[in-house]
Amino acid sequence: MIYDAALDELRQKVWDGGRINQAEALRLFHLPLEELGALADRRRQLAKQYAYDGRGNGIVTYNVDRNVNYTNVCNVYCKFCAFYRTEKDDDAYVITFEELDRKIEETLALGGTQILMQGGHHPRLTKQWYLELLSHIKTKFPRVNIHGFSPSEFIHFREVFNEPLERIIADFKTAGLGSIPGGGGEILVDRVRQRISPLKAMSDDWLEVMDVAHRLGLYSSATMMFGHVETPEDRIEHLERLRAQQDKSLERRTGVAPATSSAGRMETGATPVLPGCFTAFICWTFQAENTKLRAPTVGAHDYLRTQALGRIYLDNFENVQSSWVTQGLDIGQVALKFGANDLGSIMIEENVVSQAGTTFRMTVADMHRLIRDLGYEPHQRDNWYRLVN
Repeated sequence: MIYDAALDELRQKVWDGGRINQAEALRLFHLPLEELGALADRRRQLAKQYAYDGRGNGIVTYNVDRNVNYTNVCNVYCKFCAFYRTEKDDDAYVITFEELDRKIEETLALGGTQILMQGGHHPRLTKQWYLELLSHIKTKFPRVNIHGFSPSEFIHFREVFNEPLERIIADFKTAGLGSIPGGGGEILVDRVRQRISPLKAMSDDWLEVMDVAHRLGLYSSATMMFGHVETPEDRIEHLERLRAQQDKSLERRTGVAPATSSAGRMETGATPVLPGCFTAFICWTFQAENTKLRAPTVGAHDYLRTQALGRIYLDNFENVQSSWVTQGLDIGQVALKFGANDLGSIMIEENVVSQAGTTFRMTVADMHRLIRDLGYEPHQRDNWYRLVN
């Protein structure tokens, strides 16, 4: 085997916590899986070394929340989605407040602290309907965080309400919105988006929503749905755009553009009131069953490789979440050694991925077992990665 000094230097750079570029990321992507995983685990340790009073490397977190899909009516017809319906379909729905209350009460009874509320791009729901929905939840369940409305939904709202994003997001926040999920990220490369969801928000739109939300003090997550028509280079471009936006958001908070993982640390005190940022990165693989997108799917090997690269590239993200919902409990556990420090939610309810043919279930006891089996300490956390207990 020929010695590669440049690759050896790159390995050391990653081990020491240095920032890599896109060309270097592509070299890392083709490393043996176990080697890439070890580097990602090292970066996890660097990112979490100061968290939770210095106990961050020994703690793996999870969340207890519920997915609430307020409507399945959608007019963007994404090829990778099996969940959407048209208004004329027999099983199309818009949630009632009574049904929503029941779901939240069940969530609270199971120790939940949050609802993840997303829906299709309904062409007829008004801004007032959404504001009343948020106000209803916040009035009746003031301690529940509403993690709601993906960037693509906000772009849809801008078109339907004919108002600027800043006004819409500010009004939603005033009505009770607590944070924004990263849904609809897919791959932040317009050539890819034009193939899989041509009527949906493009890359700049998605990032603009996050930028406005962060300026207004809202925190959000960042996602990637991969394993369809994109290339490894597209995945890396996606990571680059996320990292650049995080740099921008963190610079507002600190006055300094961060270049290392520790710069993205979350506060563990009161709910943040400073400008927001991305709390975590979550990636998952395309699930093909019952969808119109005909593309070869990828397995656990590619999933672990991509998550590991995400941990290394996103040096200004403190948290990376394992995607057991698409990969299953065993691979979800293995992902904790490939850069993840969080197992996500027990998912009291999940409708979108399951419509595409993948159904896994997890309990709090399962979470604790998977985490402890690896020698970590399990802790429930909230949306801001503060420990609940």
